Amino acid sequence: MGSQQPQHAGRLRLVGQREHGGDRPPAGPAAPAGPSAAVRSSTAPVSDPVQTAAPATAAVPAAAPTTPVPAPVAAQGGFAEVLNAAIEHSGLSLDRIRAALAKQGVRVSVTTLSYWRRGRSQPERATSLRAVHLLEELLGLRHTALTALLGPPRPRGRWVAQGPAPDGLRVEQVWPRHPELAEVFAELDAPPTGQLERQSIHDAYYVDASRRGYLLRLRQVVRATVDGITRHVVVHKADEGTDTPEITNVRHARLGRVRRRPLSGLLVAELLLDRPLALGDSTILEYEVRIPDSGPTTDYGRYFANPVREYVLQVHFDPAAVPVQCERFDRTPGAETDRHREPLWIGASASAHVLTADQQPGQVGIRWQWE
Repeated sequence: MGSQQPQHAGRLRLVGQREHGGDRPPAGPAAPAGPSAAVRSSTAPVSDPVQTAAPATAAVPAAAPTTPVPAPVAAQGGFAEVLNAAIEHSGLSLDRIRAALAKQGVRVSVTTLSYWRRGRSQPERATSLRAVHLLEELLGLRHTALTALLGPPRPRGRWVAQGPAPDGLRVEQVWPRHPELAEVFAELDAPPTGQLERQSIHDAYYVDASRRGYLLRLRQVVRATVDGITRHVVVHKADEGTDTPEITNVRHARLGRVRRRPLSGLLVAELLLDRPLALGDSTILEYEVRIPDSGPTTDYGRYFANPVREYVLQVHFDPAAVPVQCERFDRTPGAETDRHREPLWIGASASAHVLTADQQPGQVGIRWQWE
């Protein structure tokens, strides 16, 4: 996710100054933005919100007056307390701070800044630390006034603290174009993906006579690798600019909290198991996903954050609308191009399928051509 840091960036200047009636930071934390997962060109399921943009070489334009705010008196406490005091003293809103950092090539969401100042999370990644150095300059603090207080990494939730299984991937590796998912997982305190071992996954994707994918039926057999498993978090994605998918007809569990990101077509949902699972216990999860209409569909695929012993994908076409060609595709984690392709036969049942044993992290799917 990282890119080269600015090597000749101009000195960061304050973009605002406290005056009577001026901008102030929000009084409370910003609202949060918002793992097995699949994806089609219109829907997909899967299992650090900081992103570096292209480097900037010019200093941030200062709003009048341009005289920097004097450095605040050193605050007592840890990273969150000092950062919060410096933001209060500066009179800058979190949105203006975010904009100033973006001018220097570092993108940090308002939610992340709010979490940092409230102590709900702390910067850990290289791009986050770059943002902290810029904050020291922006807020008139001495060099290392904030970074020296960070100490060892501190978890933001059980999912972040424990991470995936040793041979699995983190959410930002599976969904590199959607850094907001890490924040949603932290908000839901999502359990690590490795706590539920996927024995088998069966996806059945349905395309109607209008060539539109409208329904996904899923069946997973999972086994607990630790005691006390009570829930499972899933991700589904539709085409950007459409409505988010809807989960219905849940069996052997019930739908818990749901978080939607309409701009990116993402749905993150919590499935509450019928009973707690002890180490070695297994259960079956079944549900359906109603897919929003985004026009003719040309593919469907699933992202894998962790290995799965068996994966079956079936695409069912309406007999009145059968594609002229169909193929399987495989991609390595985070890749935008195919690693492998293989032609598939569409049988008399107007369906095609793929079967993989010991599926490794990455993406597997089926695509087709109508004409």
